[in-house]
Amino acid sequence: MLKDRSGTGKAQKAGWLAALLSVVATLILGIAYLLGGEAEDTGEYAPVAPVVEKQAVSGGKAEAILVFFTDPQYPDDPADHQGGLDEALAADIALARSSVDVAAYDFDLQSVADALLEAHRNGVQVRLVTDSDNVEEPVVRQLQSAGLGVVEDGRDALMHDKFVVIDERVVWTGSWNLTEGGTYRNNNNAVRIDSELLAENYTAEFEEMFESREFGPGSTAGMPHQQVLLSDGAGDEGVWIESYFAPEDRVGEKLLALVEGAQKSIRFMAFSFTDDGLGEAMVSQYEAGLTVQGVFEGRGADAVYSEFGRMIAVEPRMDVRLDGNPYMMHHKVIIVDDEMVILGSFNFSESADTMNDENVLFIHDRGIASLFRAEFRRIYREGSEGPQ
Repeated sequence: MLKDRSGTGKAQKAGWLAALLSVVATLILGIAYLLGGEAEDTGEYAPVAPVVEKQAVSGGKAEAILVFFTDPQYPDDPADHQGGLDEALAADIALARSSVDVAAYDFDLQSVADALLEAHRNGVQVRLVTDSDNVEEPVVRQLQSAGLGVVEDGRDALMHDKFVVIDERVVWTGSWNLTEGGTYRNNNNAVRIDSELLAENYTAEFEEMFESREFGPGSTAGMPHQQVLLSDGAGDEGVWIESYFAPEDRVGEKLLALVEGAQKSIRFMAFSFTDDGLGEAMVSQYEAGLTVQGVFEGRGADAVYSEFGRMIAVEPRMDVRLDGNPYMMHHKVIIVDDEMVILGSFNFSESADTMNDENVLFIHDRGIASLFRAEFRRIYREGSEGPQ
């Protein structure tokens, strides 16, 4: 079920990577490219070797980006719930030596809970922050009963973050909720980034919630490293990653600036898109002659606040579609000029920008962008134009 469409690295890190990919080696599907290169834009996915990573070196330390997309099947059969992102994350947690911090809006995956419990038994510090709406989930109560630290936000707004930090070095994040549905029924993305600098950002955000009980607008602004460069050590430009958290980092303004600054194309996949300013900017760019394409999650797209209605009312009609997944298309992705990708937990809404706890990455790299564009093409082909 798991699709890993990441770049092929210059060297294999035999330790964690062998353990991680042994779970899914026979099921991996991907597009490989070298740092600074780009996947061929064929519209199809070609199988590659199990070792699929985008390798980079910064400050003498090996770092890598892995990109994953779920592969939901319809009709869903629980008997087929294997080989997914949950097993990949559990394998990574099994390698933890000092700490695992989990910020999860929703969490019901027994496989990941079992990995956290085993890590706890092995002396690893394991902590969880979750939304109060989901604190009664059986696996969350199971973790609490075992003595793991669990903090809930205690607010009406959402603790909507989706990230895991392992050993203050490895960061998992994306649109993926740690649930059976999020793993096997819904379209989701996840990235695994091995970077001590990026992990420092996410650990700082986690500490604000877990230790200081700072949530939403009460969160402290400013991260240690809002920009992180992954360099291959050979003088190439490398991969720039911008790291932000809402609402304290004014993410909506940054998204708007990126969309308004686009030169050629904007493509998006949106579970929820109700931000009028962002929608208006995309319409303006379309009317200025840029390629603007999008896929909306079908449920809610007909609501009065959705930007879908605005976009299909434009003449000539904008190239936006409703997704084809009978369950849920849960991506929150914008691809700008085929050169950078916006991803994370952040829906394109006022509540995400001003009230919820959210995490966002801006990844500046054509190779990573090509992987997300391939996923966009797949979701776009499966969609429908909706009302005519």
